[in-house]
Amino acid sequence: MVQNAASRLFIALDLAEQAAARDLVVRLSPLGVRFKVGMQLFYRHGPSIVRAIQDLGGPVLLDLKLHDIPRTVAHAMESVAALEPWGVTVHAAGGPAMLRAATRAAPVRCLAVTVLTSLDAETLASVGVSRPLEEQVAKLARLAMDEGCAGVVASPREAADLRRLLGTKALIVTPGVRPAGVEQNDQARHATPGAALVAGADFLVIGRPVTAAADPETALRRILDALED
Repeated sequence: MVQNAASRLFIALDLAEQAAARDLVVRLSPLGVRFKVGMQLFYRHGPSIVRAIQDLGGPVLLDLKLHDIPRTVAHAMESVAALEPWGVTVHAAGGPAMLRAATRAAPVRCLAVTVLTSLDAETLASVGVSRPLEEQVAKLARLAMDEGCAGVVASPREAADLRRLLGTKALIVTPGVRPAGVEQNDQARHATPGAALVAGADFLVIGRPVTAAADPETALRRILDALED
């Protein structure tokens, strides 16, 4: 049984239209979940969509995966700080100077993306990463925490190892979460919500299994019921 399961779920609003996102927030926020705004929604609608979601439902994880020279990332963090998001994502592969700039630029919770959940060992090798995928995740996670990040984003497959490596203070956020029997889509490294939490994740990101369901509320309730049993 997972205590306060709803508060540990971020619903990924990976949508293009503001009206559709707002409708989902209105329908799902009474269940106590949080929301993730990614590049598609933010680039189209900007700060207004973040404020609208906060007004309607609650905390927003701003998933922009910032990755640029340190100065540019620092200025970006300063810009989004005014929105008071629950957190902002950056790419750990940006290196120590970029991570340090991001964490020092503004009082915003910074979460470092290690290796995207859509990637596997073969894909990493194709871009020149020769070490095993799990070692790459661990290396980037340790780097992120050393430079002041509040936590990391990694697949549920690495959650248990990261919890042992980083200890209890680091936040571990896991996308690539799929309920049993649900199509995996483009997630190469995935797990069920229950398995991800047992492995050590603090927060789960769930998108299409809820947002693309014919009845999103029912789909979300089933996930919460399974976690709370």
